[in-house]
Amino acid sequence: MTETAIKLEGITRDFGTVRAVDDLSLEVPTGIIYGFLGPNGAGKTTTINLLLGLLEPTSGRAEVLGFNTVAQAEQIRARTGALLEHTGVYEQMSAEDNLEFYGRAYQMDPGDRKARIKELLLGMGLWDRRKERAGKWSRGMKQKLALARALLHRPQLVLLDEPTAGLDVMAAKTVREDLASLVASEGVTVFLTTHNMTEAERLCSQVAVIRAGRLVAVGHPDDLRARAGAPRLEVVSSDFNEQARQVVQAHSSVMSISANNGHWDIELGAEADSSELIALLVASGVQVEEVRRGQASLEDVFVTLMEEE
Repeated sequence: MTETAIKLEGITRDFGTVRAVDDLSLEVPTGIIYGFLGPNGAGKTTTINLLLGLLEPTSGRAEVLGFNTVAQAEQIRARTGALLEHTGVYEQMSAEDNLEFYGRAYQMDPGDRKARIKELLLGMGLWDRRKERAGKWSRGMKQKLALARALLHRPQLVLLDEPTAGLDVMAAKTVREDLASLVASEGVTVFLTTHNMTEAERLCSQVAVIRAGRLVAVGHPDDLRARAGAPRLEVVSSDFNEQARQVVQAHSSVMSISANNGHWDIELGAEADSSELIALLVASGVQVEEVRRGQASLEDVFVTLMEEE
């Protein structure tokens, strides 16, 4: 397995006069969950189709698992699992028969195929219902079956397009847990598109953000949050006083203070010691009721990036 699962170099894809992907370059390391974020129409699904060799780029070059997406698309698809807009689940067939069908299509050894089907259905909590027709299942169960289908042939890379969209909270949580477990246990690389910023924040080791087909940010979620603004300290008290405000404001690590109905929002420098600031407040006669330290969320970062010119 190569150290880089995906490498895009200046990929552009036009549909007539519409540029869906615009000079996109990025690298995805192996063995991680990589988030690919952007609003509707940003070019996420087009990028996945380019990675699978289902579309050819107008210009630029792409490699997946060391294979060229134009000249070696079949080799890529043989080593890749995908869960796109349509799950690929045959609803008139049982869960077990669905996976049996795909296992035969992948020309898996019969013994290995049977063992792998049981392994995946057990791991996703579907084994006891394997004989049921998939069409009777909930959307969450169908999505888990579709994920099992994508993983059946032990792919090196899995491409997932909004895998938790439309699922209820518990079903989405289960799918996320399954993904994290698979990466940890099997070393699979996951390339994930999602609108759910909390999901990306929890799952992804790296994220890339695109807008109108162009890359606007890439990095670890923590790094992107740090770019969006300084850390903050929210202090709740019913007896703030002007002396305390002046003492805290004078501290070298404090950038600014805003007050609102018993809440102080303190913007901190990067090296601020929040415990020291709380001690200063207490020494100034403030009875501190609650303290919350926070930073910009990935959603805050995303909104900022979408609003920039």
